[in-house]
Amino acid sequence: MINITFPDNSVRQYEAGVTPLQIAESISPRLAQDILAASVNGQEWDISRPIDSDASVKFFKWEDAEGKHAFWHSSAHLLAEALQELYPGVKFGIGPAIENGF
Repeated sequence: MINITFPDNSVRQYEAGVTPLQIAESISPRLAQDILAASVNGQEWDISRPIDSDASVKFFKWEDAEGKHAFWHSSAHLLAEALQELYPGVKFGIGPAIENGF
């Protein structure tokens, strides 16, 4: 078992390998639907990436700058993949995400 500490300093125990999404699901299904990214020990963390040791976790939603950044970053990669499929050899001039989106 590992200890996960939340921003309010509360601590819950989970099996090693738990993901931020699974942690959010254990708190609330609605929270799990709303999170776009997380930080683990102050580092940006994909919500499907496992956590293997004691950690501090914070979740980010669309309302948070970090949530917007994660959404725009991921969306930019998807858009780039689509453009490369449609237009092989396309060159990108900026990316993946800028301050206010794309």
